[in-house]
Amino acid sequence: ATSRATRAARRRACACAPPATGPAGGPPAATGTWRATLRWRRFSATRFFLRIDGGGGVEGTRWRERPGSIVEIRSVRVGVVAIRAVHTGFYLAMNKRGRLYGSVGRTPNCKFTERIEENGYNTYASLHWRHRGRPMFLSLNSKGRPQRGGRTRRQHLSTHFLPILVS
Repeated sequence: ATSRATRAARRRACACAPPATGPAGGPPAATGTWRATLRWRRFSATRFFLRIDGGGGVEGTRWRERPGSIVEIRSVRVGVVAIRAVHTGFYLAMNKRGRLYGSVGRTPNCKFTERIEENGYNTYASLHWRHRGRPMFLSLNSKGRPQRGGRTRRQHLSTHFLPILVS
């Protein structure tokens, strides 16, 4: 907790400084900021890499170098992410029935809450949709096919994904 005098002194100090402006009187340009997005692969506990193909289909693949298996994890806000395939440009999305698909643009269906589990794996639950009050998770079954979100639970190994940094 700061005192009133300290807060007032900070306001006076800020009021004396000239406002920062960028080109043409607009907001200041971001210089020297690091805006690179890290590229990852998501490896499921069922031994498949998450992949979004060119047609917007979601599947698991055993081959690491398959196009569509490299994804960017973009933070929407604290604990909420959007997953985008680098090769195809599709965002991972889940509809109200819990089916996974690739979306051309980032919609509310593309937002997932990311949680790091005790075993070091990450789980992704749809931020927008629930099934009977329970979260619906991103999941690949033992054959690499996506499971409907209503059939998934946080404890299922099919919902656990290990982030692998692409070098």
